[in-house]
Amino acid sequence: MTQAIKVAAIQMVSTPEVAENFASATRLVAAAAQQGAQLVLLPEYWPIMGRHERDKLAHAEADGVGPIQECMASLARQHGLWLVGGTLPLKADNPDKVLNTSLVYGPQGQRVARYDKIHLFNFVRGEENYDEARTIEYGHEVQSFEAPFGRVGLSVCYDLRFPELYRAMGECALIVMPAAFTYTTGRAHWELLLRARAIENQCYVLASAQGGEHVNGRRTWGHSMLVDPWGEIVSVLPEGEGLVIGDIDPHRLQYVRESLPALRHRKL
Repeated sequence: MTQAIKVAAIQMVSTPEVAENFASATRLVAAAAQQGAQLVLLPEYWPIMGRHERDKLAHAEADGVGPIQECMASLARQHGLWLVGGTLPLKADNPDKVLNTSLVYGPQGQRVARYDKIHLFNFVRGEENYDEARTIEYGHEVQSFEAPFGRVGLSVCYDLRFPELYRAMGECALIVMPAAFTYTTGRAHWELLLRARAIENQCYVLASAQGGEHVNGRRTWGHSMLVDPWGEIVSVLPEGEGLVIGDIDPHRLQYVRESLPALRHRKL
């Protein structure tokens, strides 16, 4: 790659109504495409943020079939771009659980990658109580895919706290991070962790978040952003529906890696 590639992260405030979320995602992906984005990232849980954690089970799709997957393939094909579909619920072996899965579609609408979220969030503080393992099965395999500008590493939300996951991907030009960080943990750690992952892996990080007050009473942190390989924030959207957009610059990537060749200095 010798020319910059424009990428975008979509920020949503998803609801329990799948049709409403489809409409929002369709509008925002179209806006990103109109601004020249060649890769677009949707947030975690973009198709549904239910009133109860079990609501997503009713919308779980079989691998390769279903309206959520059809919507993502159609958006990628319609706009001729790479679409990283945040996450959707896929059917798991356990009928009482789902897989929280990120699917990637190429510009012709073909599926090119699948990642099942490996690390499941668990947090208890006062009235806040989250335990994704109650309704989600753990994923097991590290995943990435090859885009025209280089390798893209796939991760989701709580994965951000586990740097060994990103080392296992090999050298990436871009890491994507669809998320639904809580307001509490996001305010404390979101930006810090995103910038750390960019700095230590000397690559771009594109983070697409849920950001606002949801119908179910949950408040998510937002602050979708693009971070460059030096840890500088290229673009950020604090809260509410919208998008952030910026360039993956191969010259910037090369400059950072040549001036501080930390990836070559690894010993372990």
